[in-house]
Formats: sequence, structure tokens, C-alpha cells
Amino acid sequence: MSKVVPLLKILIVDDHDMVSQGISRVLQDVSGVTVVGIVHSGEEAIVQSRLLLPDIVLMDVHMPGIGGLGATKEIKRLTPKVKVIALSALEDSLYPVKLLEAGASGYLTKGTNTDELLEALHAVHKGERYIAKSVAQKMALAKYTIDSKGSPLETLSDRELQVAQMIVDCKRSTEIAEHLNVSPKTVSTYRTRIFSKLNIESDVELIHLAVRYNVLGMGS
Repeated sequence: MSKVVPLLKILIVDDHDMVSQGISRVLQDVSGVTVVGIVHSGEEAIVQSRLLLPDIVLMDVHMPGIGGLGATKEIKRLTPKVKVIALSALEDSLYPVKLLEAGASGYLTKGTNTDELLEALHAVHKGERYIAKSVAQKMALAKYTIDSKGSPLETLSDRELQVAQMIVDCKRSTEIAEHLNVSPKTVSTYRTRIFSKLNIESDVELIHLAVRYNVLGMGS
């Protein structure tokens, strides 16, 4: 009697429908893998992870509201057996570290090819960690930077880092507030905290820090 191989159940989380549908179409053609759901926010991801109990959540990092980082923490708290692979346009070393600390089992860039996506899915399903090759290389190189004290941006909280990212991306306070579902006054408070922690006084100085330490980048 042949052994029945269980399907690898995937939940896709991305606020860009074109991205989520593209990943879904790729996985539809893969034997032994099934997409059990597609959602567009971290909040929805938390709910559907509890309802659908997927094996792996493919989690966009930069989304409105709680975002991928907050959602990953909550999913691992509520459903610890569900594994998370983060997806981001960024290859810097800070975000992968933050996501792994939050409980993610993997980190891929949105430019990854199908072969690496499948390699990551199977590795994580087996209980291993998987970091995109391009990201892993940058993480290794980061250990040998001239500034041995590391990046001052590491002192920021998850939400402060989220706001800092959007400031670097030249988003206005009203845009940031809408994206995070908070008031412009709250964004102003975050901006003040960020500047205080980093000992800077302007958005330009923040951008210079981001470029210097290569921990923030354009895009989502």
C-alpha cells in the first residue's frame, strides 16, 4: 500500500493583489503544495492562520496596520506550529534579523525565483531555517563592517522602524498615518522618538543614516 503524502498548505499574505496572485499561480502548478488562502493584511493573516492552520504563511513584511513583523509575532504566539516565511523587497541585514527574532523561519526577497521559493518552502517545512542567498551574503558581510558597534537603527522599536522606513521612502505624514491606520499626530510622535533615539534632527539625516548602514531601502 502506497504512502499518502500530505499536502503542504500555504497561506499567502500580501497587500498587493498582483503579487499574491502571481505567487498563487506559481504554486498551483507544484505537486504536493496547495494554497489554502490569500489575504491582504497582517490582521487577516492572524485570523486565517487560526482558522486554516496552514503549514506555512508567506508573509509580506511591509503592509498597512500591524504589518508583517507584528503579524508574525502574533501568529507564532497563537499558533506556534504554523511556520512563517517573510517576503520583502529589501535585502538589508536588519529586517531579516528582526523577522527571525519575531519567530519567522525564513526570509525571501520578492525577486526570488521559483526554484528558491520551493527550496525555502521544503526546508522550512522540515524544520530548518532558510534565508535567501542574496540576503544571507549581506548578513555575513555585515559582521565585518568598519563600525563594529552596529547600526543605531537597531535601537528602534518595530513600529518606529516601520515609520522610519516610510520616511526614508519620502512618504508624507498623512500617507504614513493612512498606511498605519493611525492619526498624523501619532506619526509626529513616532518621528520625534526616532529622531531622539538616533540623535538627529531631520529626515535628511535619517536618510543619510539609512544609506550609511544599508539597513533601509526603497520599495515594499
